[in-house]
Amino acid sequence: MRDEIQRSCRVCGAPVAVTGRGRPPLYCSRSCQARAYRRRRSAAGPVAAPAAGGTDDRSAKRRRVAEAVWRIAAEHGLEAATMRRIAGTAGMSLRMVQYQYASKHDLLLDALRRLHAENERHARRRIPAGTTDPRSLLTAVLHEFLPLDDQRAFSLRVLNAYYARSLTDSALAAVFLPDQHPLEDLVASLLEAARDAGHAAPGVDPAREADLLVAGATGLGTDVLHGRRRLADARAVLEYHLTRLLG
Repeated sequence: MRDEIQRSCRVCGAPVAVTGRGRPPLYCSRSCQARAYRRRRSAAGPVAAPAAGGTDDRSAKRRRVAEAVWRIAAEHGLEAATMRRIAGTAGMSLRMVQYQYASKHDLLLDALRRLHAENERHARRRIPAGTTDPRSLLTAVLHEFLPLDDQRAFSLRVLNAYYARSLTDSALAAVFLPDQHPLEDLVASLLEAARDAGHAAPGVDPAREADLLVAGATGLGTDVLHGRRRLADARAVLEYHLTRLLG
């Protein structure tokens, strides 16, 4: 049987009941225990505030992770994008990647959203400023679906990798193919402008033609990636249809 041990509370000095089993208590009550905890926190000093660039730093890390997903998807397919592989490709620890995202699914969604934003940024830069000619604008928009340079070819490969996954993932599909049709609407508006200016062929339905042009350009770009068509042939097909519509 253990000997009786006389103890006092480390905060207030009041006697502490000792049961004789387990670790002897240090405080007489939960209140004193909480006061002791607050004292230790105060002695440790104030918690450092986040650095001024904390938000920017997190965004930069997420950008690195997104770029890693893109590279893996383009070279090996989206199924090869495991969390460990993504971390290694990004040059980050697995723990750091997991800290940035609640789940792998959130990570993939964020990478896809960033890819859309990246493509839009490049497209705006490539379309000449001040261009108002409908045919020139239509050509520039439709050429974004063709692998005319390394950036567009890389992006198309990533998007094709995402496409297969989006067929069985409704959340991914909502980002990959939203209910709205901004590209089709843009092409239709350019065709409407050409029609109103008297440059379109008689009987042209801008909305129907826009659906066909966007779908056709998308398919042509995929064919070029697979080597089924030459890039020059794909461009010639688009020029043929623009000439048919606009003369």
